[in-house]
Amino acid sequence: MYIDAKEQGLSSVDAAQRLQEYGENRLPSSKPSSLILIFIKQFLSPFIYILCVAAIVSFMVKQLPSAVFIITVLFINAIIGTIQEYSAQKSAHALKQMIKGSAHVIRDGNAQTINAECVVPGDLLLLFSGDKVAADIELLAAQDLAVDESMLTGESLAVAKNTHTKVKKGAPISDQFNRCFAGSIVTHGRAQGIVINTGLNTEIGNIATHVSAQRISEPPLLIRMRKFTYKVAFAIIISILMLIFLMLLIGGYETDIMVMMAIGLAVSTIPEGLPAALTVALAIGMRRMVKHHVIIRKLVAVEALGSCTFICSDKTGTLTVNELTIQQVVLPEGDIYKVSGQGVADGTIEGENIMQLRELCITGVLANESHLDYSGGEWASDGDIVDIAFLVLAKKLGLSVSDIRKQQKQLEIIPYESEKAFGGSLNLNQEQPCLYVKGSPEKMLELSTHMHSPSGTIPIDHKKIQAQFEQLAGKGFRIIALAIRQIPTAKNALDHLEGMTFLGMVAMIDPVRPEAKEAIKKCQTGGIEVAMLTGDHPATALAIAIELGLASLQSQVVTGPMIKEAQKISTQNFDDLIRSVRVFARIEPTQKEMIVDSFMRAGHFVAVTGDGVNDAPAMRRANAGIAMGKKGTDVAKEVADLIITDDNFSSIVNGIEQGRIVYNNIRKVIALLIATGFSALLLFFLTVLSGLPMPLTAIQLLWLNLIANGVQDVALAFEPKEGNELTEPPRKPSEPIFERGIIEHVVVNGTVMGVLAFTTFFYLIKMETDLHNARNMTLMLMVLFGNIHVLSSRSEKKSLFSLPLFSNPFLILAVPIAQLIHIGAMYTPVLNNVLQIQPITVAQWGGLLSVACTLFFAEEVHKYFLRKKTVRNKNQQKSSRS
Repeated sequence: MYIDAKEQGLSSVDAAQRLQEYGENRLPSSKPSSLILIFIKQFLSPFIYILCVAAIVSFMVKQLPSAVFIITVLFINAIIGTIQEYSAQKSAHALKQMIKGSAHVIRDGNAQTINAECVVPGDLLLLFSGDKVAADIELLAAQDLAVDESMLTGESLAVAKNTHTKVKKGAPISDQFNRCFAGSIVTHGRAQGIVINTGLNTEIGNIATHVSAQRISEPPLLIRMRKFTYKVAFAIIISILMLIFLMLLIGGYETDIMVMMAIGLAVSTIPEGLPAALTVALAIGMRRMVKHHVIIRKLVAVEALGSCTFICSDKTGTLTVNELTIQQVVLPEGDIYKVSGQGVADGTIEGENIMQLRELCITGVLANESHLDYSGGEWASDGDIVDIAFLVLAKKLGLSVSDIRKQQKQLEIIPYESEKAFGGSLNLNQEQPCLYVKGSPEKMLELSTHMHSPSGTIPIDHKKIQAQFEQLAGKGFRIIALAIRQIPTAKNALDHLEGMTFLGMVAMIDPVRPEAKEAIKKCQTGGIEVAMLTGDHPATALAIAIELGLASLQSQVVTGPMIKEAQKISTQNFDDLIRSVRVFARIEPTQKEMIVDSFMRAGHFVAVTGDGVNDAPAMRRANAGIAMGKKGTDVAKEVADLIITDDNFSSIVNGIEQGRIVYNNIRKVIALLIATGFSALLLFFLTVLSGLPMPLTAIQLLWLNLIANGVQDVALAFEPKEGNELTEPPRKPSEPIFERGIIEHVVVNGTVMGVLAFTTFFYLIKMETDLHNARNMTLMLMVLFGNIHVLSSRSEKKSLFSLPLFSNPFLILAVPIAQLIHIGAMYTPVLNNVLQIQPITVAQWGGLLSVACTLFFAEEVHKYFLRKKTVRNKNQQKSSRS
């Protein structure tokens, strides 16, 4: 700790030496990846490995066009991913501004303004209202100093600071009243202090170092897709071995034929179009989310919100408006006036004879150092949020703040100090000195001997006012009392504080966002649990929780000290304490992370919202970190996967809906691709069992998967919402992508396509059709199956007839385009030779189309029974609940 600097501060030479010794005053910053490295990383994915295998196989069988097809898809995929990631990286780099800026210091005996990164331990730092504290400092002098530390502690109110408080070793940040910390904001007052820590050694630096470590958890989509990819790869290997065994068992197959059959099976079952379709689905979701005020920093995070089963939300600024607002005014005789409106928004005062509040409002305006002005079409405020709330109250009563201050000249100011618990102003009211004071109810009661009433000034009833205070405090309000006294002299205001007249109390709170309650209801309807984590007082947390429907009793609130006690016993005791609770108060940053970890151990996919540095560790630990864009700190934004641009919880709910849409579309694409692969697998096995030659060549299968069906796969990813995304329960975290619904789809559709394709091929061969022509006709049938199949895949349960035809115009265009591409290939000289295909007659095409339509009717019947089953299950659940 450096406390050796005198009033002249450090010398320039000494400051330069310390800068070299301790380094720049900035947070850790990872070097951005180069464009080439980002491009290379696009190939380090399980999805891409499958395509690489397909490319290698194509080279092995000397099918150069097939290899070119795959490599083209690989590069398109990598280019799209590179653009998205590089763009996100540039945005993230722009957010790293936490302690950059300027700082006021004394060096060489002179006041100087320097780059905040050049501040060093031992510097004499000067603080003024509105400054961002550049480093951790110990105060030497402070005048009326209050600092907003919400980004570190979660406390929504500014903290009064002083120089004489003795702090115990290991005391939490919120109790260190003689220190200011890097990144916090001076709301009013001024101070001088010695810099004790800079950069990584500051409180914010410790947290930033912690969150910059490698992330433990992964987005849900990556977890599910990795498991799915391994399962697909394993199934392909098993299928190839079974096919080879079957051919050996039956006999009559030469080695080169068996190799070709095995390669063809591998090519047909690998979902080559999946990476491209997946990237497009995520990119579409990202663009849609921007319209709902959600910015995606990492592409896979698009789906993360939709997978989450639990949201741990910060209170201040997310569930509340982050603007302290007076909601009630209580006069000494018990008259209660309700105040509507939030923050500086328009509102009214409800109650009889509201002009009784005039004297109280004038006191609130004069015992005040803040400013409220209307400019540029909106209200602009500057100063302490409590003071601003009083200016807003006066405005709602119809008073002019500027006129009041002009009419009553200020003679003396009494700065607010936490030890005194009051502040005030001495003003000249019609040539009569008048003392206006506001502070804690306890202090105002102590100073007051009389109270205001409709009939005039009467002796104060301490018990009555104490009861009013306790009732309001029990509801979680912050209470400020006001008093007034005319004094004989215009000097020494502090000598005339006795004998005040008590005017009344105001009850203020950071109000709930109007849309937050409805948004939480939507989450609960959709099976998503919501918990509120805050550093505020338990009573305040409970009041907000009751309004949001998260709790109803004080026993449903768990505090930081309770968590510490539970942790001392065991992890199990800690888990038991918090698992059923949804409101957490007086929570420290590390405790937030522990709470998230506990819910993840319980099997939840957890999303964490926050705006402060204190939220960053928990956001990093969660499956999805969500930062607030307006008032969020840069450290929080850097850790986050998603950023909410309007700081609104309802935008998170919109993001959840979009995330579920994205995941549903990914499921549809996967079901489509795997069903197509299963049909090819069935076709191959039936062909071998029948002793027939290979039904389709490897390059024909690649053409079918990548080109003929590839256009449709991508178009399916554009499907809009079906409307029930927020009424369905979330997927269980343990549920794989390849679950019962997709398995049923694959079995039904794959079996119909595989059996009918085999029957067609078998019939053509038995009719002594040329092998090349039989393959040509079978390939066209598979293309038509793809056209029908993609239309049926628009919804997992809804009939195609119930879906708006043009709600996905890309798909409506993709179906005929895919068909025309294949027909065009039949007439293209070079391409038809490579694919070994040729034109067919209209009659032949019509016959194959009629066979393909069988798939449509089979899937409609399957969906009908699925809908019946869903209704039956819901009825059973209702019966069991009743």
